[in-house]
Amino acid sequence: MSRIIISCAITGSIHTPSMSPHLPVTAEEIATQAIDAAEAGAAILHLHARHPETGHPSADPAHWAGFLPRIGAGTDAVVNMTTGGSAIMTLDQRLAAPRANAPEMCSLNMGSMNFALYPMIARIKEWKHDWEKPFLENTDDLVFKNTPRDIATVLREMGEERGARFEFECYDLSHLTMLKHFVDRGAVRAPFFIQFVFGVLGGMAAEPDTLTHMKRTADRLFGADYQFSVLAAGRAQIPMASMAAAMGGHVRVGLEDNLYIAKGQLARSNAEQVRLIRGIVEGLGREVATPDEARALLGLKGREKVAF
Repeated sequence: MSRIIISCAITGSIHTPSMSPHLPVTAEEIATQAIDAAEAGAAILHLHARHPETGHPSADPAHWAGFLPRIGAGTDAVVNMTTGGSAIMTLDQRLAAPRANAPEMCSLNMGSMNFALYPMIARIKEWKHDWEKPFLENTDDLVFKNTPRDIATVLREMGEERGARFEFECYDLSHLTMLKHFVDRGAVRAPFFIQFVFGVLGGMAAEPDTLTHMKRTADRLFGADYQFSVLAAGRAQIPMASMAAAMGGHVRVGLEDNLYIAKGQLARSNAEQVRLIRGIVEGLGREVATPDEARALLGLKGREKVAF
């Protein structure tokens, strides 16, 4: 099997500060946890920004500027900037920081969907910030907008104009079909890095049969022109990632996707999850890719061409 890329999603926009004291919020916390995750074996760092005082998801380029240069100076890992941001942001808000920083890699959500987080409310007994509970409650009426026009805009502005490659986030079978549509339009070139996303209410459930079906479908649509990775929310994180590794795919972990390291035990850092999955994949006989090996595998432009 080829080398395996470990991606680590450091903070995301789903979990709120009341859910874990270990969720990185400030620039220092995000930078430190990202660098530590890279040292533990993550070749790709999937990044979001937070308001440093409240932990609210942020699209402000100034908040990104608090940690991007520090990460760039502290590790050679690939920086993957979200263009999904938060489902409550407009596309212009989501693209503000990626436009300014021209990263090697961006995430790109391949379809609109329900994005329901409100079941998390039942787990929280005390709230740190006033925004958290309403934010989660209102996701019972939230559509995460990623239309074909939105997708084409991201591909043009971040790919064609700035040279980024993409982590194509596919939450459903239809998202693979949408990606094939853009391949047929000539808007995307191989190799494709496809992230199968499981466990978000509104997308695919974290079920082994669904993963094998997604893999068969991607094989049919893209042949040898793609690499796949798997992320799963919550307690399905490690089982689904382990299955992906055994199938020859890549894996993603991180506190964006799961706050725990074991049943009832909060992960104290992103690096802790990276070390856990690294031990598993190496036990399966896979060799962990370095950042430069990941760059070569995915056809990235190189860190010397980023703007931070």
